[in-house]
Amino acid sequence: MSLNDTPSGERIHIGFFGRRNAGKSSIVNGITGQKLSIVSDREGTTTDPVYKAMELLPLGPVIIIDTPGFDDEGTLGELRVAKTREVLRKTDIAVLVIDGIRGETPEDRELQQTFAEEEIPFVIVYNKADLMDPAAAAEIEACLQTGAIDGAANSEKTIDKKQPAILCVSAETGRGIHRLKETLAALAPKKTDVPPLVRDLLSPDDLVVLVIPIDESAPKGRLILPQQQAIRDILDAGASALACRETELAETLKRLGRPPELVITDSQAFKAVAEIVPESVPLTSFSILMARHKGFLDAALAAVPAVGRLSDGDHVLIAEGCTHHRQCNDIGTVKIPRWLRAYSGADIVVDTCSGREFPEKLDGYRLVVHCGGCMLNEREVQSRMRQTVSQGVPFINYGVLIALATGILPRSIRMLNKGVPTETL
Repeated sequence: MSLNDTPSGERIHIGFFGRRNAGKSSIVNGITGQKLSIVSDREGTTTDPVYKAMELLPLGPVIIIDTPGFDDEGTLGELRVAKTREVLRKTDIAVLVIDGIRGETPEDRELQQTFAEEEIPFVIVYNKADLMDPAAAAEIEACLQTGAIDGAANSEKTIDKKQPAILCVSAETGRGIHRLKETLAALAPKKTDVPPLVRDLLSPDDLVVLVIPIDESAPKGRLILPQQQAIRDILDAGASALACRETELAETLKRLGRPPELVITDSQAFKAVAEIVPESVPLTSFSILMARHKGFLDAALAAVPAVGRLSDGDHVLIAEGCTHHRQCNDIGTVKIPRWLRAYSGADIVVDTCSGREFPEKLDGYRLVVHCGGCMLNEREVQSRMRQTVSQGVPFINYGVLIALATGILPRSIRMLNKGVPTETL
């Protein structure tokens, strides 16, 4: 998978924040070398977050997000500010753009406090340096954090991510744009504590069988993202991937002549696949592996007992990170509710949300069921998880729930060295 094909969920998300007319859009255009955002002297030109996937050297594949002014006013302005706050959930690196002529404002300080609370590394950019008083610009330049200037990208240790770098930049003349790119590269998160999708579970020459149902919900002419990513990850491990439908699985295993080291299936086919694959062969699902990759598998497993405690009238939220046309037998609106009701024996009330929407208040729900999150970056998925759990609501994912409902949860997580909460055994 090339840089241009890198999924949005695997890209570094860089958000540009600040007051109206501070020059956020101009800085974004300067960074990207494109007219990504409309620029005007009129305040409030950017009315909705603008997203752009691109390769930004020396960072690599990124998502650039230009946000509306944080000081927007009126009823419509409040909605725009709410959209800006939503962007914070997925921001890996924040750029606070301050009008260098006007100076720092209470809104700028509020944003800095929010970045610190959310543990988002950020850089402060004083824009319009070409129009600033030379003495003021020199004072700001004197405060530049060591390492946030020339050569920062070559020396990651010189950037203290707990103390923001401060730069003077001119979107008009291009001054400081290169330095800003280098600083962003130094602030990029290093995902050393997040496991890959599957390759760390494999050895060279291993054989992995992927079970991919082709039904009415399957996209025409292509594989879904987790399936594509799994194939690439398997190849990166020096292993081999063999794909088939569940209807051909038994014959495929027979022809192999030896058992595969791993079988990965679409969660919806768990029951049928488990009956075919020998107990001695490790078996899991794309969704469970994705939850592990995004860092919320432990939370999903901790939520397992809550499924059995559901009662008549309880509200359950089913959330998906992508938007797609709902089929007559859609997993989120039809199959998951059916499994929930069958396992719990309760007549529950189901609400759904998809894409970038996710409710702020969740205390009215007894359970949140989330997809694997392949279209969301790690920070956004974990933000949703923390937001849910902090309000006392269990947070489970599709794969764990389906494995539980079909009676094979212990087997599906055994190779991951995970256990099922004893309350459910």
